[in-house]
Amino acid sequence: MARIAVQDAEFDVAAETARLTQGRTDIGAVASFTGVCRADDGLAAMVLEHYPAMTERALGKIAAEAEARWPLTGCTVIHRVGRLPPGAPIVLVLTASAHRQAALEACAFLMDWLKTKAPFWKREEFTEGHARWVEARSEDDAAASKW
Repeated sequence: MARIAVQDAEFDVAAETARLTQGRTDIGAVASFTGVCRADDGLAAMVLEHYPAMTERALGKIAAEAEARWPLTGCTVIHRVGRLPPGAPIVLVLTASAHRQAALEACAFLMDWLKTKAPFWKREEFTEGHARWVEARSEDDAAASKW
């Protein structure tokens, strides 16, 4: 069963990887993705909002789908919310399997889904004082469509 967390606090990639793999001898590969807020175009912060019950349920369902599609031995999805400055980690996906291909594919699948369908509302705040809501990008939709 996947570990799902939606939180405002930072996460520790090494600690989360250790939590996923501790005492396990059936894991041959761990794939990971860490998303970080970047300072494009004078970005001061990214603000992520969500509806807690809906978001956690949606993340749990998609992690369960990944576990059904690939032979995973473990899965962690952590997504931060709140006001995140450039350089702050936003999302962590860890997938574990006996073999690398399953771990890598499941990790990519989860990230593509998080980028396109996860129920988060993202607003960019800029150093000049204006803000805008983040729109869906066709490149992200195209990447997700392969699954």
